[in-house]
Amino acid sequence: MARRLLDAGLRVRTLTNSRPKPDPFGGRLEVRPLAFDDPAALAESLRGVRVLHNTYWVRFNHAGFSHQQAVRNTLALFSAAKQAGVERIVHVSIANPSADSPFEYFRCKAALETALEGLGVPYAIVRPALLFGPGDILINNIAWMLRHLPVLGIFGDGRYRLRPMHVDDMAALMVAQGSARGDIVVDAVGPEAFAYRDLVKMIGAAIGHRRLLLRVPVWTGLLAAWVLGLVMRDVVLTREEMGGLMAGLLDVPGPATGATRLSEWVRANAADLGTRYASELARRRPGKP
Repeated sequence: MARRLLDAGLRVRTLTNSRPKPDPFGGRLEVRPLAFDDPAALAESLRGVRVLHNTYWVRFNHAGFSHQQAVRNTLALFSAAKQAGVERIVHVSIANPSADSPFEYFRCKAALETALEGLGVPYAIVRPALLFGPGDILINNIAWMLRHLPVLGIFGDGRYRLRPMHVDDMAALMVAQGSARGDIVVDAVGPEAFAYRDLVKMIGAAIGHRRLLLRVPVWTGLLAAWVLGLVMRDVVLTREEMGGLMAGLLDVPGPATGATRLSEWVRANAADLGTRYASELARRRPGKP
C-alpha cells in the first residue's frame, strides 16, 4: 500500500514500532510511533491525515499480546483518528465476522466493525479470507512441511474451502477504497477457491514434493502442530484457526475482487516456496521488522 500511494505522488505516514533496515522506501515514508498508551500522541500523529488505512491486528493470543488487547488498541486508534479529523478509515477485518461466532478472532473483528460503523467517520471495511504473497506464512509453511515431512495430516475430510487473495491485489483494493465515497463493506477474495485438501495437493505438485495426505482427528493434528511449534519456537496453528478453517469461514461467495490466481503464483514461485520456515513469533521479537 505504501509503495502504491507514494508512486501516486501522495504523502504517506506510517504508525509503527518496527523500523526495517535498510529502509525499503529510501526515506520517503514518514514514520511515527504507534503509541496506543498515549492517546494525545496518537491523535497528534494522525493530525493532517486524510485517510487512515488500518492493518493492525494480532493473529492469536500469546504472552504479551491478545485479541482483547488488540481490540482496545484499535478502538484507541479509531478514537484518535476522529479526534485528529481523519476524513476516512479503511479497515482490514476478516471474512465472515460474527458477534455470535464461537471463535474469539471473528467475534472481536465483528465488534470492531460495529464500533467503526458507529464512529461517525466515513469508512470502508475490507474482509480478506486468506492472503498470500511474498512473506506469507500459511502457504509458505504448507510448502515447508511438504518439503520436510514424509506425510501431512489433514483435519477431517479436508473439503472445507478457502478463497485466497494476493497481497498486492489486497493493497490495490485498500488504496481504491481510500478514494471511494460512502460507507462500504467489501470481501477481499481472489478468482480461485480451493478445498483445503486440493490446495495442499496443488502446492505439493508445484514444488515437486507430493506427499501422502493422512486424515487425522482434530486433537492429533493440534498435538502435532504443538510439537512442531516447540521445535520451531513458534505457534504453528491454533485451535481457533483450525476451527475457523473447518467451519468454512475462509470462503465467501460472490465475485472476485483480486485477479491473481494462487495456482499460477505457486508455480511461478515454486523454487523458493517453503525453502525456509516462516515464523510468526520471530517477526514479533525485538529488532525484527
